[in-house]
Amino acid sequence: MRRNRLRRLGSLAVGAVAAATLVGGCASSGSGSGSGSGSGPLVIGASVSLTGDFSDSGKAVQRGYQLWADTVNAQGGVLGRKVQLKIVNDASSPTQVVTNYQNLINKDHVDLTFGPFSTLLTIPASQVAHRYSYAFLAPAGGGPKVFQQNLDNFFFVQPAPTTQSGDVFANYVLSLPADQRPKTAAYAELDDPFSAPIAESIRQKFEAAGITTVYKQVYPSETADLSPVMAALVATKPDVIVGGTQSEDAYAQVKALVQLKYNPKMMYLSNGANSPLEFPDKVGAGNTEGIFSSADWFPGSTAAGSDDFTAAYTKKYGGTAQQIDDSSAEAYAVGQLIEAVAAKSHKVDNATIIKELHSGSWPTLLGDLSWSANGAPTGSFNLVQWQGGKLLPVYPSSIAQATPIAAKPAWGG
Repeated sequence: MRRNRLRRLGSLAVGAVAAATLVGGCASSGSGSGSGSGSGPLVIGASVSLTGDFSDSGKAVQRGYQLWADTVNAQGGVLGRKVQLKIVNDASSPTQVVTNYQNLINKDHVDLTFGPFSTLLTIPASQVAHRYSYAFLAPAGGGPKVFQQNLDNFFFVQPAPTTQSGDVFANYVLSLPADQRPKTAAYAELDDPFSAPIAESIRQKFEAAGITTVYKQVYPSETADLSPVMAALVATKPDVIVGGTQSEDAYAQVKALVQLKYNPKMMYLSNGANSPLEFPDKVGAGNTEGIFSSADWFPGSTAAGSDDFTAAYTKKYGGTAQQIDDSSAEAYAVGQLIEAVAAKSHKVDNATIIKELHSGSWPTLLGDLSWSANGAPTGSFNLVQWQGGKLLPVYPSSIAQATPIAAKPAWGG
């Protein structure tokens, strides 16, 4: 799940289309010259947003890539070859990301490519990689349009497409006895390709189960004041509030509800609430309790390599396990998959990676991953909830570290 998601994806969608067109016009066909064979360093290229709208998450992705490279190199490398990362800044620009991957492949002749952050950049970048027959593993950018390309070289390294991340909340609510379920629901949704679809998927499941929609509002990405939206929502007195949010708007929703002194029985925020650092800082630590969100990694996970990742991350970057951004874990998992393919096939070339990843299930610190033909993962996210000042996994029971609090506590100020 994304922590600092783009707030302007909707307004920039045209840019993604333009960038994708640029790929077709500028890139010539190739055959994946980065074979990954040989005895020298295994050179892996990635374009990452170190500046611009995606810089916070982009830097988290960079940390994950670098941590994996450091870890695998300390163990002797991949098939005896030390990993050499070549990370370049795309400034959060779909035009620059195209240039970056064309240069990485054609000028730098990297052996492999890893993906950038956000769908806006992943769409054109994956097309460049496809043109040259490079495997393209992306830790972010799981919007519907990515999978609609039907690229056989693309693999989204998360448990499920991003827009399905809220389904775990719906499944939890519908698993409750009928007399404990909310009777009414309200939806406040940011107008972008991630946030609104997440909330809409929940709404459809709730309505099919008899939970009445009493309010729904999709607000533009440039909305600065959400007070009128939340006031209208509160007037309907919903049992559960579902926020199709990114980051700033998630904080604004909570602040407005606190000011309005309305405490719903349940509240789910698709993004923003899953940031262990920013959310309590922005809304007040006492106002986080009981709020649900979704995540694909969490401290204490028993998934493959999670403990080693946590220890290595805190040693290298400092802080605590609770402060690790999911984006770093997702980027680290990209490297884990390359290691796994190499260990199984004794090869580390693009054709082998593409073939092998389309077969079977692969263990990572995000859990076991597998993909459909278009690169869409076939698993599901985890439900997390703020309890006692921590963001804890609570559902499904197989990963739960705490029992879900079904009735949200009052705002704590």
